[in-house]
Amino acid sequence: QVQLVESGGGLVQAGGSLRLSCAASGRGFGRYAMGWFRQAPGAEREFVAAISWSADITYYADSVKGRFTISKDNAKNTVYLQMNSLLSEATAVYHCAAGTVVDGVLRPRPAAGYWGQGTQVTVSS
Repeated sequence: QVQLVESGGGLVQAGGSLRLSCAASGRGFGRYAMGWFRQAPGAEREFVAAISWSADITYYADSVKGRFTISKDNAKNTVYLQMNSLLSEATAVYHCAAGTVVDGVLRPRPAAGYWGQGTQVTVSS
């Protein structure tokens, strides 16, 4: 069974940086794109970034372009999200997901295990 586990969240001051990690395990995720979503309290889920299964194509939401970088270590089955110049509006629970990219946005696979539990990121102003 596929499992995605996020880590690296925490409290950071505005302008600071954090790196999130998503460790994937189990069979069935190797050929899927992977990426990140975030959801702030009272807000809808928002796509943040995605990376192709071969790690040669990346996709970003306009709101994070130039400040966030997604990368993947296939040997470790881990996806990273480096977040720089964080703004207070980045405060949210960040979820890792696996699926397919449609029109530049990751569509998570609608099956158990392809969506992580999330890690909290809090940016203080």
